[in-house]
Amino acid sequence: MEKSNDLTVAFLGAGHMGAPMATRLIHDGFHVRVWNRSSERLEALVQLGGIEASTPADAALGADVVITMLPDGATVESVIEGENGAFNTMERGAVWLQMSTIGIDWTERLAVRAREGGVVFVDAPVSGSVTPAANGALLILASGPSESQPVVTSILDSLGRHTFWLGSAGAGSRAKLVLNNWLVDMVEMVVETLNFSEALGLDPHLVVDVLAEAPIGSPYAVTKARSMLEGDFSTNFALKYAIKDALLAIDAAKKADSDLVLTASLIPSWQRALANGAGELDLSAVYGFADV
Repeated sequence: MEKSNDLTVAFLGAGHMGAPMATRLIHDGFHVRVWNRSSERLEALVQLGGIEASTPADAALGADVVITMLPDGATVESVIEGENGAFNTMERGAVWLQMSTIGIDWTERLAVRAREGGVVFVDAPVSGSVTPAANGALLILASGPSESQPVVTSILDSLGRHTFWLGSAGAGSRAKLVLNNWLVDMVEMVVETLNFSEALGLDPHLVVDVLAEAPIGSPYAVTKARSMLEGDFSTNFALKYAIKDALLAIDAAKKADSDLVLTASLIPSWQRALANGAGELDLSAVYGFADV
């Protein structure tokens, strides 16, 4: 049965994560205007019922909620504040649901700009990759004014299986750095474990089978290990974005007088993989570039 929802949503960014997220909203009956720099990525969304907008400003005109799902803070700023940016047409009191992973500094900068423009800023990055995005099973790390919650709840329920409200705007981005730092360290641990197993003359496939049954085995780590051994680096979380997030975490830790020793140690080999053309592949592609 077709669903319906009275909210008009401008969705800016139809990349690996944005496209399946916008698809969920269209499927759940929201009035969705979609914009992307490469308009060919919008064809499938338009076929589903989304309305293509020629500029971010056109998408945001009269929208109740504007969602940004873009690669980095500079891109978000250009899409929001540029010549044809969304701020040119967003109404005062509209909600800006900023769901990109852009780090703490950019989040604080954009939150100030939103306040100056009379826009309600909700910082809500997501935890999860392409498959959870397609299934509406993301974890959403939301933060912002309490009055925004009734407006965005139906949208977040469509996109995720659980929304954590973490406090004032900025807390979501801080939590996202912590989670992604955990993720990249876990992937590096998997790489080291496979290489260590091979160095000791063990079959790494059997080691992974043992870990799958052991309390210390993580489902995510086991899945990544098996993908690495099969040479399957189909993109769920692109390496270039994983490195971006790792560097954001390292920078945030330094500013907080903390130290991410494990994360800092993986950067050289991961950047080597990036330099050798693995940036668009899944972050598990670092397996072939680790120091042995």
